[in-house]
Amino acid sequence: MSVNDPIGDMLTRIRNALGRKKSTVTTPASKLRARVLDVLKAEGYIRDYSQVDYGNGKSEINIELKYFEGASVIREIVRVSKPGRRVYVSVKTIPHVGNGLGIAILSTPKGVMADHEAREKNVGGEVLCKIF
Repeated sequence: MSVNDPIGDMLTRIRNALGRKKSTVTTPASKLRARVLDVLKAEGYIRDYSQVDYGNGKSEINIELKYFEGASVIREIVRVSKPGRRVYVSVKTIPHVGNGLGIAILSTPKGVMADHEAREKNVGGEVLCKIF
């Protein structure tokens, strides 16, 4: 089955697994998905992730979700830039999520990074998603 929006698919899988209180979730592997998961791990929204290679070019990413006192660490995870409507921002217009308590993940010319890191490096880019 082909997926038109791989990042949106991954975020939906995470959202659905959090709703069912699952400890892990799997998604097909790609470099962009791994970079987004790197940011989520660095910011403390997931425990960890690992890539499993099955051969023949097939591989999956196992994501370990994070909970605190029975509640999910991720309260809201929203896809911003979609295939039909890309959302680009300059460094001056990078959104603040939840008054700075959440993050926006951006795809910039210097790589995939969180909003505060993009401000430090003075780069804009495509807003992939918002997490709170």
